[in-house]
Amino acid sequence: MACKDTPSKIQDTIAISTCINQGPPARYRLVTKKQSLDEVDQLRKWTFGERDPTKVNKTLLIVGETGTGKSTLINAMVNHVLGVEWEDKVWFQIVEEEKGSRSESQTTAVTIYEVFGCEGLRVPFSLTIIDTPGYGDTRGIQEDQLISGKLLEMFRSTNGIHQIDVVGFVVKATENRLSDRQKYIFDSVLSLFGKDMEKNIVALITDSLGRSPKNAIEAITRANLPCAKNDRNQPVHFVFNNCQCEVFDEENEDYEEYVFSQKTAWDKEAKSMDKFFDYKMEPKSVKITEGVLRERKQLEACVSNIHKRVHLINLKQVEVKQTQEAQEKHKKERYTNSVSDNVRSYRERIPTPKLFATTCEVCEENCHYPCTREKDASVCKMMKKNHCTVCKNKCHSSKHVSEAKMYS
Repeated sequence: MACKDTPSKIQDTIAISTCINQGPPARYRLVTKKQSLDEVDQLRKWTFGERDPTKVNKTLLIVGETGTGKSTLINAMVNHVLGVEWEDKVWFQIVEEEKGSRSESQTTAVTIYEVFGCEGLRVPFSLTIIDTPGYGDTRGIQEDQLISGKLLEMFRSTNGIHQIDVVGFVVKATENRLSDRQKYIFDSVLSLFGKDMEKNIVALITDSLGRSPKNAIEAITRANLPCAKNDRNQPVHFVFNNCQCEVFDEENEDYEEYVFSQKTAWDKEAKSMDKFFDYKMEPKSVKITEGVLRERKQLEACVSNIHKRVHLINLKQVEVKQTQEAQEKHKKERYTNSVSDNVRSYRERIPTPKLFATTCEVCEENCHYPCTREKDASVCKMMKKNHCTVCKNKCHSSKHVSEAKMYS
């Protein structure tokens, strides 16, 4: 249980939280207001406390590979701004373990964690953390494209995120090289932003044992990731040990020495958090990012249609060859139809599961999938000045339909 001398503010937080382990330290799950910002629960907001619009809020975008301690680090940040001290013998969790049938959607979900009412305890601001756990998903690039789409929704929404203070890449201290998966994750995020965001990108190095994270710093440098640099031209980085939430080993033979080492680790983590939250940088608007994401979606749709056009051309070339062979074999037979009529192919549209597609009836092409504009192709994101930016002939929006069907 929590220490009897725990400050009243922490006691108040305990009173509205759910105990999940008696500890020590006693572990509590923060009871948050949960909102699903889309229909498939891939864009979520979890809020603790009530926002005061007169107070400063800082927004962090956190990315990293599974297993780097990202969830523990997010919980540690929340405990820091809530003012939790070693003597309180408590630990709060805002990131929940993924369980049950919803784990797949949660794995690819963008989650916004908001913590309000903590201003002045350890930091002079409230905190918003954006977690992007789906990047680099083993199910392929389509999952990452969905994440980009959800970020676009978040940036464009009236109640969404309109500026970011820090983009933090989470890397373990023991890493001596970045894997292809890690570089893919980082590149996916960096490609969302303009160059003005570079000075707001920092490395968050976890599982540090107190030594300088030389391996991780060299790995980031070799990977040539755009990020803020210090006066030694090294990537700006902050080091964390991720051990504050560990349950005490009360059966340890040398318990006093063990507790002393745990307190030392806690104090080092607290100093690292102070250093991180004291780091000064100018918040950046996500307006440029919104434009980048919108153009990317248009380009992806164009590329998809180009691939399909190439496939159709290949099919037509095969048919032309077959027709020519037939003409050679039957020289005396008179054909009344031109080769183009012989090779003309008709495409059928097939039903799509739940999601809608904007298609061109003239070009017989898929112009946008998935599309949220049911039965109203004129307001599809791919339309510009009432003409499609994707289909072959750039047809008028009136030649398009938006429904639960698409060309195969």
